[in-house]
Amino acid sequence: MAGTTKIAHQVMWNRLISVVEEQAQALVRTAFSTSVREAGDLSAGVYNDKGEMLAQAVTGTPGHVNAMADSVPHFIRRIGRQNIFEGDVYITNDPWEGTGHLHDITVVTPSFHKGLLAGFFACTAHVVDIGGRGFGADANSVFEEGLYIPIMKFAERGMVDQTLVKVIRGNVREPDQLIGDIYALATCNEIGHRRLIDMMAEFGLSDLGGISDFILTNSRIATLARIAALPQAVATGHMRIDGYSHPIDLHVKLSIKSDRILCDWDGTSGLDKKGINVPLVYTKAYACYALKCAIAPEIPNNAASLAPFEVTAPENSIVNALHPAPVALRHVIGHMVPDAIYDALDKILPGTVPAEGAGCLCNFQLSLRPRTDAAAPKDAVRSEVLTFNSGGSGARPRFDGMNATAFPSGVMTMPVEATEQVGPVIIWRKELRPDSGGGGQFRGGLGQYMEVGARQGHEFDISAMFDRVDHPALGRRGGLPGAATTIAQDDGTRMQGKGKQFVPHGRKVMMAFPGGAGYGSAKNRDPAQVKRDLALGYISEQAAAEVYGLSQAEIEQVQAASLKGEIGE
Repeated sequence: MAGTTKIAHQVMWNRLISVVEEQAQALVRTAFSTSVREAGDLSAGVYNDKGEMLAQAVTGTPGHVNAMADSVPHFIRRIGRQNIFEGDVYITNDPWEGTGHLHDITVVTPSFHKGLLAGFFACTAHVVDIGGRGFGADANSVFEEGLYIPIMKFAERGMVDQTLVKVIRGNVREPDQLIGDIYALATCNEIGHRRLIDMMAEFGLSDLGGISDFILTNSRIATLARIAALPQAVATGHMRIDGYSHPIDLHVKLSIKSDRILCDWDGTSGLDKKGINVPLVYTKAYACYALKCAIAPEIPNNAASLAPFEVTAPENSIVNALHPAPVALRHVIGHMVPDAIYDALDKILPGTVPAEGAGCLCNFQLSLRPRTDAAAPKDAVRSEVLTFNSGGSGARPRFDGMNATAFPSGVMTMPVEATEQVGPVIIWRKELRPDSGGGGQFRGGLGQYMEVGARQGHEFDISAMFDRVDHPALGRRGGLPGAATTIAQDDGTRMQGKGKQFVPHGRKVMMAFPGGAGYGSAKNRDPAQVKRDLALGYISEQAAAEVYGLSQAEIEQVQAASLKGEIGE
């Protein structure tokens, strides 16, 4: 009988994971913002009645999901259990009780079964605009970064708060898009709720107590077993990255105990004056993700599997920014957290973690408007266009890095067509960047070239959100660095890696996104892989010769084979 119950609970656990995946896919299908429906910058999850996360969708980002794991208890506390009713929908974009900045809207919906509270569904989406200065690093405090929505009811007993809707619409540049996204968030929670109730009816459950205990207990036991099998050791890691106007140093001490892993950020740089600071909830999200990827990747994400990873940082360090620090681009620093941790973990578990990669997403937002230097055509419009792009990931101990792939966020690179459809922007070029992956026994992933301009009659501001300009990704175990980020106008005017910058009518912005670093000595790379890279255009003839030692005769052989179509994917 006990075995039958265990099997049933396992089936229900798998069902819950499929429920939240359907929840996430519903958000992708119904969201208005390209950041959600094209890039997948979202999260979805189901929680028990205590606010403990039971399952997360595979679709989504660690920064959203792992941060959102901490947010539902805030909702319960702020709303009050006595004020939680069937048909309610709650909302916030609080950076410290949500997912780290104002541009993420988190929606939580209580799920009732036969009149009793069974649990909660929660989801988060990145929105293109939330007012203020716009998405970028230029603010001096969170008050400048946009509209703040405290934890409150978007709907009570099924009735939407129209006053809140009016306030939101009156404070943002893209009101239809934002309100549409909020309704999409609420609707995807409702879909999750319906599927949960179907499951509870099918299995004859009156509440989630039994399945909750099963999920959390087994996840805790499995995670602790993985940690107990590790060497009990202490190691430190360090990364230097661009920052805004001066470099930032990330220092981490990793301590592996018998029943937990401590991650301490003491010694890390203090707050920056501009909006690249990181609330601790977001630092925790990516620290936990990095450790789980290396130690227990197949154990599903939930409250119990995350609990043994303890993250601390000094208050008002750049990885533990307190209110009212500006935090709009918290992802630029937060996405570097895993590589800093891996610098430490590599000293304890050699041959386990990858080399450094591009780290943060290569995002930029365009604020387009009719040209002001001359008469603009009548059809010229104002528009906000946000596009998600990626550099290369770091090479792994047994595999090359992935080209133009976002690690650790997992956010997808947006198609050119989707970007051009939402505003008067033209993507003139978007292609892989040869030689950008650091050399090694395993090569770093390639970055991208991208050239962007506006349609005739428009000028624009570009809000750059780049790193790795001055501090490219570093190799591991003898691997070479990846290529650095570059950004300039097509007339040669240099541009900054971060901040809002004006681009006049007729000008283009020329960008080269960074490559991932290599792993192991390039002398040990399989010559067949070098020839393949040369044939595919991933490396130049010069790199083949100088980095990997290919002879001129071998290069000519590859060229001849390529012409005959004998070398390909």
